[in-house]
Amino acid sequence: MTEAVLLDAVQIARQAGALLLRHYNRSGTRARLKADRSVVTEADLAADRLISTAIQEKYPGEAILSEELHPALSGEAGEVVWVIDPLDGTTNFSLGLPIWGVSIARLVGGQPESGVLYFPLLDELYTAKRNLGADFNREPLRAEPPDPDIPSTFFSCCSRTFQNYRIELKYKPRILGSAAYSFCAVARGIALIAFEATPKIWDLAAVWLLVTEAGGVVETYAGANPFPILAGMDYGSTSFPTLAAATPILMAKARQKINPKE
Repeated sequence: MTEAVLLDAVQIARQAGALLLRHYNRSGTRARLKADRSVVTEADLAADRLISTAIQEKYPGEAILSEELHPALSGEAGEVVWVIDPLDGTTNFSLGLPIWGVSIARLVGGQPESGVLYFPLLDELYTAKRNLGADFNREPLRAEPPDPDIPSTFFSCCSRTFQNYRIELKYKPRILGSAAYSFCAVARGIALIAFEATPKIWDLAAVWLLVTEAGGVVETYAGANPFPILAGMDYGSTSFPTLAAATPILMAKARQKINPKE
């Protein structure tokens, strides 16, 4: 069933991407701040409705956890849960920048089983299946890192990283504006390390599987693991500081060189 589910998720992600493109404006899009100070647009809400409706029609009875419409599970956490970020990189989207996309994951037994990430303006599609590998634009994906000593090597991080952490890595930092894309960069081998200080479960569900299946390493920086999914938790107010690295050695280096400010 995994292959059929993945194909359905790809189709839904592409449909959501097409909807988002209709809302996108290179001159910027009206946005507002949510209670947690994150940005939301009408496009986020419309894409969430499209994805949630499509999943409910194809897989009735399977639970949905999504950033805008379903931030908590009602009742018991079932065997299958879909985790949706209808627009990752909303700030980029609202400013007319191109790095933003759709993230859809299907969890079975509390763990990611299938994941799709689609970045329409970049024409990049990432897919992963548990224990069956990862693909980038339908070609096998491996997190084979570049030479860590070359000058162009970089690590990806979020804007809150330098506010709250002391960074001693020698690699060039890059803030891409999308937590999911930051980790995709590690899965592709174009970033050695990625660190996101405040990602939510929908930022992580698909890309956690992608990095792992591509041969990389992904871990929470501290605190609880985001998986398995728990019923009753307000995931809208729960962050999971997360590190990804191309190799275990680089993960150990990241842990040594990224430390909270006192």
